[in-house]
Amino acid sequence: MIALPVQFSRQTPHAYQQLGAPYGAASPFMLRSSVVARLAQAQFFLQRRYPEWRMRIFDGYRPVAVQQFMVQWTFDQQLQAQGWQLATLTSAQREQLYSQVYQFWAVPSLEPATPPPHSTGGALDVTLEDSLGRELDLGSPIDEVSERSYPDYFVTQDLALHHRRTILNQAMHQAGFARHPQEWWHFSYGDQLWAWQIGAAQAIYGRVPTLDVAH
Repeated sequence: MIALPVQFSRQTPHAYQQLGAPYGAASPFMLRSSVVARLAQAQFFLQRRYPEWRMRIFDGYRPVAVQQFMVQWTFDQQLQAQGWQLATLTSAQREQLYSQVYQFWAVPSLEPATPPPHSTGGALDVTLEDSLGRELDLGSPIDEVSERSYPDYFVTQDLALHHRRTILNQAMHQAGFARHPQEWWHFSYGDQLWAWQIGAAQAIYGRVPTLDVAH
């Protein structure tokens, strides 16, 4: 695991840290060294074709405790959006809310065989910005719990937005990353989702123990 080099733009202040997510000594802007190398390859590919664009890293390493925190935070947001009260929530309503949450958030599992992708240091959330550091519109905010977050949502609705998502995916794909089937912003290399998508026999990376990752 290494710190994200300064050549990459990053989302600051970091969204989850701002909410109080428990990172401890860990940093959200750390990744496996091989992932950083591939990210540099992706940015080079992007800027050869679109010199005015570059990657903006929204999130990288995420301890399981942070994953749990964000699952609960998203659950609470969905609860509020429905106008329901936790004290009177039925089992069916609770199941409905968690079903929505887990479309976009991995289960915060501590099982060695099923680590959340971001806990491996092999997954990152990324978008695009222009030469002035302004985030480009890719159709939906990162982490939005809706169908607009599906990679091909705009293919028949807004070709400009779909084109930007396609360019981002092309840059990441040619560097060896695999995109999450339901999130236009999530890419990974070496984790179990990547292995499943490319047909590899097993993942390269497992969960990074939080105490082993420090600034």
